[in-house]
Amino acid sequence: MGQTTSNQLKNRLRRVDGQLQGILKMVDEGRDCQDILTQLAAVRSGVERVMGVVVAENVKQCVAEDQLSAEQQADLQAALALVVKTH
Repeated sequence: MGQTTSNQLKNRLRRVDGQLQGILKMVDEGRDCQDILTQLAAVRSGVERVMGVVVAENVKQCVAEDQLSAEQQADLQAALALVVKTH
């Protein structure tokens, strides 16, 4: 995994960790369930995006660039970007 991708993953995971810490505080404060569920949904979305980045990186590592034409590389890159965006 490249350094840039590794840093992106770490940043996303730190953000999720911060959100979880905030949720713990909300529970301790007895905050409304709707507020807590909203934050939990944000955490779930963050984790899904991290998973998308990991899957995309794995696919990139499994497929050597010299095996693909320039058009195929562009198509693969677009597909992987979609995976990251939607997960």
